[in-house]
Amino acid sequence: MKKTCIIIVGPTAVGKTALAIQLALRYTTQIISCDSRQCFKELNIGVAKPSAEDLHTVTHHFINSHSIQELVNVATFEKYALEKVNEIFTTQDVAVMVGGTGLYVKAFCDGMDEVPEVDAVIRQGILRNYENIGIEWLRQQIQQNDPAYFLKGEIQNPQRMMRALEVKLSSGKSILDFQTKQQKQRDFNIIKIGLELPRPELIGRINRRVGLMMGEGLLEEVRSLLPYQQLNALQTVGYRELFSYFNNEMSLEKAVESIKTNTRQYAKRQMTWFKKDAAIKWCKPDFETMLPLVNQ
Repeated sequence: MKKTCIIIVGPTAVGKTALAIQLALRYTTQIISCDSRQCFKELNIGVAKPSAEDLHTVTHHFINSHSIQELVNVATFEKYALEKVNEIFTTQDVAVMVGGTGLYVKAFCDGMDEVPEVDAVIRQGILRNYENIGIEWLRQQIQQNDPAYFLKGEIQNPQRMMRALEVKLSSGKSILDFQTKQQKQRDFNIIKIGLELPRPELIGRINRRVGLMMGEGLLEEVRSLLPYQQLNALQTVGYRELFSYFNNEMSLEKAVESIKTNTRQYAKRQMTWFKKDAAIKWCKPDFETMLPLVNQ
């Protein structure tokens, strides 16, 4: 019998963490996070990391595994996750993966195409210009240098855009040219479970979560990260908006409302991504409802 990795996906705040822990306890196994921000040990409240109790209850991987000053990308995750899942399979028949970063899930399941090495000078120049001029400069550069990516790629995500631009300027080819869509075959079974809620209910959860984060000390967490605010790892919802507050670009009330709005928009993009995957079995975030899908 092949080993099996059960992957739980869905939008932020839908309840993925709690169900993943229940599932891991049922199979006496471990969890691999596929969240592109929870891996950073300096980020806690703003990335909705599992609690200390949760981390003690079940072993988690790709949580607090890297520093914000390290380069972490989809290739980093693919290599890390494959190593960890094979470690788990040495003693267990089942592993659990959970998270909302769709590209990471895709890389783990299907593999990523090889992209050529990028000139470090080009990478540093792009990062410096982005930091000094901003995201509109980045979009203009993408539109001018890689119109194909501008039409089809993620032009709301600065990290993805910088990656696309550095590949184009280094290789002369669009990053899309390296995405051949040839799936790699994994030597284990994969079951994908998607969690969803009616949009009004999810919005309510998101708004409450942001309020709780502020109550738990998100403002102080972001204040402590001010010296690092230009790092790629911090160009994310919940941090970007409060940096704007500390930089006197908006009021605290406006910053908090922007976090709620941007989180809702992010959740919508997550659902758009995951709904394209026909292999995902969808259910509400309830363990007893989910379990039959796992056992099919």
